[in-house]
Amino acid sequence: MSTRILLAAIVGGIVLFFWNFVAHDLLPLGEVGVRIMPNEDAITGALQTNLGDNSGFYIFPSGGLTPGATGEQKQAAMKKAEQQMAAGAGGVLIYRPKRIFNLPKRLIIQFATDVAEALLAVFLLAQTGINGFGGKAGFVLTAGILAAITTNIPYANWYGFPKDFTLTQMIIQIVGFLLVGIVAALLLKKPATTSA
Repeated sequence: MSTRILLAAIVGGIVLFFWNFVAHDLLPLGEVGVRIMPNEDAITGALQTNLGDNSGFYIFPSGGLTPGATGEQKQAAMKKAEQQMAAGAGGVLIYRPKRIFNLPKRLIIQFATDVAEALLAVFLLAQTGINGFGGKAGFVLTAGILAAITTNIPYANWYGFPKDFTLTQMIIQIVGFLLVGIVAALLLKKPATTSA
């Protein structure tokens, strides 16, 4: 891997990290579709009483599904869950009985993720024969659109993530990849050839 590719990836990752900060902390984008739970103490108390120390990703209603269910039992539970959802509440819950939120650790993980995303996008770009600024930026932008669709649409489709939340998260990701593409296009310019 060339030094220019690595430099473009690191600078792109820094720009992506900064964009995520702007989108989530300076603009209202990070709050779109996120709501504060009313009666939080009563709800978290009920969760602690019923789920205890069992961290996990929960889907409800379950239709009475139990671990180790047969295919026939799963189908019956799915039909019942569909009826329960039509008649009442349904959703997903990420539950942790206790979570110590270490901001520096979360920021380091986010930064490493942003640099890894930029590195992969720039590496893929470097494998192409694209020469122009617009083509390079457009290639990385297209990779960002693909990344935004890959997770966000299925989560909205299957788990019911709110449309406004989903769309905003996709916009944040797509703009981030556009910025990485611009950085890559600037830093991966072919050096001017001199004629003798």
